[in-house]
Amino acid sequence: MDSATNTRRLAEIGIAIALAAVLSLLRVKLPHLLYGGSISLHMLPILMIAVRHGVRAGVLAGTAYGFVNLLLTPYIVHPIQMALDYPVAFGCLGIAALFGRAPLALWRLAAGVGAACALRLVAHVVSGFVYFSDLAPEGTPAWSYSLAYNSSYLIPETLLTLLVGLPLARRFAMRGGLATQPAAETFP
Repeated sequence: MDSATNTRRLAEIGIAIALAAVLSLLRVKLPHLLYGGSISLHMLPILMIAVRHGVRAGVLAGTAYGFVNLLLTPYIVHPIQMALDYPVAFGCLGIAALFGRAPLALWRLAAGVGAACALRLVAHVVSGFVYFSDLAPEGTPAWSYSLAYNSSYLIPETLLTLLVGLPLARRFAMRGGLATQPAAETFP
């Protein structure tokens, strides 16, 4: 990969992280989520990086965005919880590219986004189980409480991202913006 291509890729990642940060501020806060969680389109730019440049670039962009999101809306009770809820959870978005990136196979893009968001959910559920289990109502298992709590915002956010993202991906692909071949994973 030549240096101009690498520079362009880094610039796109930087722009995607900045756009994700702005989109995270344009969110719908759900009144029942007292301890964090909202619905926005902040995953979309990171997912587009993964789809456009591959898993490695997507994980890098997601992890970096996780740290930016931590700076914007920090909620820390323990260093491991912080890692799970921010860089690990958003780094998981990079795996969206594993299901293929062909522009005409939108179902593969949807499957990749679904899998990436499911992994993000797992990171949040583990964090919630370990560090927020005392918040579960009496008689409710901590796993189910954490799964229900995190699903209540992440499933709608995933559906919104797919609703907006798939038409964008189709339009982007028709203009030649999405690669038809897997990206060479030589990115640092």
